[in-house]
Amino acid sequence: ACVLTVLLGTSLKFEGKFILQTRTDGPVDMLVADFSTPSALRAYARFDADRLEALVAAGETSQQTLLGSGVLALTIDQGAHTQRYQGIVQLDGETLEDAARTYFRQSEQIPTDLRLSVAKLLTPGPGGAREQWRAGGILAQFLPQSPERMRVPDLPGGDGDPREEIHDPVDNSWQELLALLGTIEPTELIDPTIGAERLLYRLFHEHGVRVFGGVPVADQCSCSKDKIRGILEGFSAQEIKDSTEDGGIHVACEFCSKQYDFDPAEFAAQ
Repeated sequence: ACVLTVLLGTSLKFEGKFILQTRTDGPVDMLVADFSTPSALRAYARFDADRLEALVAAGETSQQTLLGSGVLALTIDQGAHTQRYQGIVQLDGETLEDAARTYFRQSEQIPTDLRLSVAKLLTPGPGGAREQWRAGGILAQFLPQSPERMRVPDLPGGDGDPREEIHDPVDNSWQELLALLGTIEPTELIDPTIGAERLLYRLFHEHGVRVFGGVPVADQCSCSKDKIRGILEGFSAQEIKDSTEDGGIHVACEFCSKQYDFDPAEFAAQ
């Protein structure tokens, strides 16, 4: 979910947010990941511990089993004074990868393909093996308005040869790209010895590859005491009373688990 959010969020050409959210009937009944330009990422998963433990014990840990059936919502938020754009697709026995393809086919209508991979790596060290999660992904899109696609077709040679045509997304170049993406092994996307440049070269060296500077992504939550205080200031006196526990109001951020404490007296006049 984080990798998919970053792949889509870093393509935004404006200041804003890209938010991925699932609502399903599986043991992991909600996933939320949001990316704030240019580089802040946060994510949250809600799950039923007992159901999850039972599935893990049974060895049934596929995405489809963990998520179950429901919906995937992808939201673009350009900030204040703008309207959010949201696309919703079904999650019925599909992976997030499959659902993202459906989203692009239905909502964006841009020929798109992608691959996602995640695994826990064991790195040898002096104190023993160290566990580390690693994830990777690649997203490819057909851009009919690119300069290469908009080039003027060659003139006929004058000897009766048909004029060269530039075709639709079903043309050979797009089909070739899909075939090349199909050769990617999941391990290639998470192997620390295979950088993005090397993988792109492996796939597309015959066509030429242009690589732009990387964008660092940080685990950075956007919560703050002022934001939460602003929410509490909108509470009625009864709601403040109902929110008080052990003489204080205690709010924990579901994303980063940071706790904020407030004195109910601050909102007594509301």
